[in-house]
Amino acid sequence: MRWPRFFSKKRGHRHTGSREWGSIAEGLFYAALLLGGLIFGGLLVSGVAAYAPADPGRVVLQRGYDWWMWVLTLVIPLALVAFGGSGLGKVIRMWGKSDERRAASAGFPEFLDTLGHPPHEAPGHPGVPACENLVNSPGNVLRYRLPIESPENWTLLGFGMFALLWNAVVVVLAAGAGANIRRGNPDWFLLALLIPFVAVGVGGVILFVRAVVLAASVGPTQIEISDHPLVPGQRYDVLLGQGGSGLFKSIELRLELEEQATFCQGTDTRTERLVVWRDAAGSWSRVQAVPGGRFEAHVEITIPDQAMHSFNSPHNSVHWRLVVRGSPDRWPPFTRVFPLVVFPAGRNAGATPHAPQGGKGVE
Repeated sequence: MRWPRFFSKKRGHRHTGSREWGSIAEGLFYAALLLGGLIFGGLLVSGVAAYAPADPGRVVLQRGYDWWMWVLTLVIPLALVAFGGSGLGKVIRMWGKSDERRAASAGFPEFLDTLGHPPHEAPGHPGVPACENLVNSPGNVLRYRLPIESPENWTLLGFGMFALLWNAVVVVLAAGAGANIRRGNPDWFLLALLIPFVAVGVGGVILFVRAVVLAASVGPTQIEISDHPLVPGQRYDVLLGQGGSGLFKSIELRLELEEQATFCQGTDTRTERLVVWRDAAGSWSRVQAVPGGRFEAHVEITIPDQAMHSFNSPHNSVHWRLVVRGSPDRWPPFTRVFPLVVFPAGRNAGATPHAPQGGKGVE
């Protein structure tokens, strides 16, 4: 009998550790989360019963106020119970099953995938994504204005939601602690618990405000293009507009081709992305943006003759995109992505591209 190993090393498809001990450790982790949520929720519910007002004339008002506060506070223990319970159930369900049986088991993500819709295809172009959402916004100078796919927007939304929800829980806890102090019966455990909660809440607000200031200082980025979808071998006029104020050390516009593959590695589903081709469409240094205005530049892009067209399938995809990378003087660098759709060669994608125009801006 081998002694249990607490550390394992993966060697290709083999592991030096024991799967049973790993499942036990995973089950203990989820069980601890489940137990912590039950204990935390029980303490909160018992606190509601313990601190109920003794004056019958104030029962309705005080209990109504306490209940909505404690229901909001129960969000955290309920999340722990849901996460721990679902994880523990998965460990029990997968105990003793082979790798093939684990991979074939339909879990919750597979259930959600069956509810999703397949990617929309362009009419007459199997496997080529549709571009209706990319041509529904007319440009001010050129024909179309491209939508943006910036990770900064999701970061800003995530910081905002975290700060809002966490500080709502902090307000509820602080209101309960203040009510106990007014009754002359302070809860020292609740007051001690408030200190780390307040610290995390203040940190979340600082991160959110910093992200808002960064987005406002850098300013919006807009891309307009003379035609869409694109065809290999054709040239297109592109207008770059960068708002904000202050000095930009550099602004770079690139045309990129990215390949994406989704595959199963053991029981995990992985997604790999790789930029296989890029072309520098334009680069500007020491750009001084005018407050209330924006930096503008016209460039020309060319899709290579033998280029692969856009492609989308459940496991593989090919994406064309325009990428703007900027380096403000006093802020971190940013990257903003604008998707494109390239049709196969020999297909008429639309109107003839407009002739390129001269650039303008303050450099």
